[in-house]
Amino acid sequence: MSQTNILLRPGKLHDIYNTLFQAIGPRGWWPGETPLEIAIGAILTQNTSWKNVDKAITTLKQKNWLSLEKLRDVPEAELADAIRSSGYFNQKAKKTKIFIRYIYERYNGSLEKMAERSVEKLREELLAIYGIGPETADSILLYALGKQTFVVDAYTRRIFLRHGWMTEKATYEEIRQFFLTHLPRDIQLYNEFHALLVFVGNRFCRRKPICDRCPLKKYLTT
Repeated sequence: MSQTNILLRPGKLHDIYNTLFQAIGPRGWWPGETPLEIAIGAILTQNTSWKNVDKAITTLKQKNWLSLEKLRDVPEAELADAIRSSGYFNQKAKKTKIFIRYIYERYNGSLEKMAERSVEKLREELLAIYGIGPETADSILLYALGKQTFVVDAYTRRIFLRHGWMTEKATYEEIRQFFLTHLPRDIQLYNEFHALLVFVGNRFCRRKPICDRCPLKKYLTT
């Protein structure tokens, strides 16, 4: 795939990662005790903060609903009420139920069987599911299933734009492929790099940026 809208020199990716890792350290992201919890979290975090998702996940745990069987059997309206804190709860309950049904219909209710499939096939399947876009699909693949892909979120896009590393026209897939093409095939590296970018986007590269304290400050003029 052409990456004409990516302006960053590929060799700088490692420098950026090392700068972030040395300044911030390992992030231990994605928070979750099981692959299912991580996958559900990826759906619930759409258009909201992790703080709100964490409340919803805690509620599901308290109700003992955080299993494939329980999520399959619980009425959608009751699920929506339980995840109310995540926002757009009716839509997210519907998306969750459809995702769970997909696991049962395609993989007989087994995330382990699902994980045996190639990342390309799984990504194609996930993107065909109602309510799962590229970011959610890649979050499930990378963090829940341990597949080689890179998650591109709004923070990554904002950081790259502000540093002049890409144009406004850069697509999700262009950015994802840039990371996959110019980094070693290392799941832990993809995991950590994305988590570090999330940290920078959340703490420093906000809508009103705090550039003077940002670990990436030195790259603003290079």
